[in-house]
Formats: sequence, structure tokens, C-alpha cells
Amino acid sequence: MVTLNVQSRELVHFNDSKGNLIQTVEANEGDDLLSVAHEYDIDLEGACEGSVACSTCHVILEPEFYDRMPEPDDEENDMLDMAFGLTDTSRLGCQVILKRELDGMTAALPSATRNMFVDGKKSTH
Repeated sequence: MVTLNVQSRELVHFNDSKGNLIQTVEANEGDDLLSVAHEYDIDLEGACEGSVACSTCHVILEPEFYDRMPEPDDEENDMLDMAFGLTDTSRLGCQVILKRELDGMTAALPSATRNMFVDGKKSTH
């Protein structure tokens, strides 16, 4: 008997700051939201390229999906404190790792970002 290790594909909805759908995409379990956004040319900056050194990949999650994730660690919380438009369900996209429990989640992009890393730098993530 052969057992195949099939990787799950998860649906992610990206919305703008007004709640309008930007795009719905499929991503692999284990991918982070920042990488997924870049793969589909969604304007989620990520100036530090996912090293948790900025808040430019700040996203706002729906409460039901936020609650399915582990609590942010101190490093992420420190960067979130600098995020524009911080909410109770804010996370850094680079720290949101997709798993089956997050299938169908919506990530809203804030209306602006604060780039304390390097002003104007775009990620090559």
C-alpha cells in the first residue's frame, strides 16, 4: 500500500480597507500570507521580507479565524504596535501560516502602512 502525502490547498480572500474583495486565491498549507500575497501580486508590502522587523505586512483577520491561530509572540506584538490602523485581530502577514483550520479566511489590508524599515523599499520576497 502506498500512502501519498497530499498537501492541502486553502482558499484565502484578500479585501481592501473598505471591505471590497481584491482577490480570492488558493495557497498551500504551510505558506504564509505575505508570500501568498506576493505570489498573486496583491499589494501587501513586506519591506523586511518576512523577518519580523517591520509592520508593513499588517493584515486584519476576521475574529473567527484570528481565534484559530496561536497568540502572536512578543516580537510580532512589538512590530504590530507600530502598525497603522491596529485592531484586536491584527497580525503580520508573514506570521500567518496557512493550515486547514484557516481555509476560507479573509485578510483585510489596512488603508496605509508605516514603513520604519526603509522608507520606499519594496520587498523581493
